[in-house]
Amino acid sequence: MFGAFCYIGALHLVELGLNGSVTLIFDLCLSLAFFLQHSGMVRKSFRRFLSRVITEAYVSAFYAISSGIVLCAVIIFWQESSSTVATAKGALRLLLRVIFAASIVGFYWGTKALGFFDPYGIRAIKYGLRGKKPKEISLTISGPYRWVRHPLYLFVLLMIWSCPDLTFDRLLFNVLWTVWIYIGAMLEERDLVADFGEAYREYKRKVPMLIPWRIHPSWPE
Repeated sequence: MFGAFCYIGALHLVELGLNGSVTLIFDLCLSLAFFLQHSGMVRKSFRRFLSRVITEAYVSAFYAISSGIVLCAVIIFWQESSSTVATAKGALRLLLRVIFAASIVGFYWGTKALGFFDPYGIRAIKYGLRGKKPKEISLTISGPYRWVRHPLYLFVLLMIWSCPDLTFDRLLFNVLWTVWIYIGAMLEERDLVADFGEAYREYKRKVPMLIPWRIHPSWPE
C-alpha cells in the first residue's frame, strides 16, 4: 500500500470532503501520528518498558503490528489537495518512473545485504518459543551499505520524490517524511554506536549517511 501511495499519490479510499488548509492540517496530523508511534516505540527505553508488560520475545512483533496499523491509517485516510504544484510530462515523467522502479530494486538489494533483516519480529519469537535468546548480531557491511550508511532510507526517499504529480498534499508529505527520515537516521545511529561502539564510529567516518558522494564504494569488500 505504501508503494502504491508513493507511486500514484492519494488512493482515495476514504473521502472526508475536506477543503483547502483543513486538508493539509488533517494530513499533517496523520503523518505526525505515525512519526510519534514509529520513532517513539523503536527507542530502547520504550522497548525495555514494553518488555515488562508483554513477553520480551514479542516486543518486535508488537512494534511491527502497531506500525503497520498506523501506516495503513495514514494511507487509507490521506486526503488529496485540489491544487497542483507541478506535473512532470514526457521524458521527465518516464525518468521519474524509472527512478521509482530502481528504488524498489535498490530497497530489495539493501534488505538482502543485511542478511538478518527481520521487520516483523519473527526471529525473536522463534527463539523465544525455544526458550532461547537471539544471537548477537555483528556489524556486517556489504552491498549498498558500502556506499551509504542508510541505503533503505535513501531508496524510500527516492520512492517518495519520484511521483510525477506533485499536489500540495503530496509536497507536504514529501517534505515531512524527508525531515522525519533524516531525524530518524540520526536517532538510530545513537543506538548503533551504543551497540557496535568504535566499529560503527569508524564506519561513520568513512561512509556518508544518506547521499553517496563517490562512484566507488566508500567501504572496502
